[in-house]
Amino acid sequence: MDIDITTDTAAASARHARFGRLPERIPCTDMVEEKPAGPRNPAGGGYDPEGAWMNYSCLAADLGL
Repeated sequence: MDIDITTDTAAASARHARFGRLPERIPCTDMVEEKPAGPRNPAGGGYDPEGAWMNYSCLAADLGL
């Protein structure tokens, strides 16, 4: 099997140019977004019986039984 050394070194240098170093680090401050917390239900009231089903997980309900 005949291997061309110049092609092999060119391919190795191309790989090294592309993958030879790690990407720049991203600071944690750039990965976090802070928003002020507002009231959950601005209209008032506490318990919402129509929307309470969304807070529970039930396998039978998920399967439609």
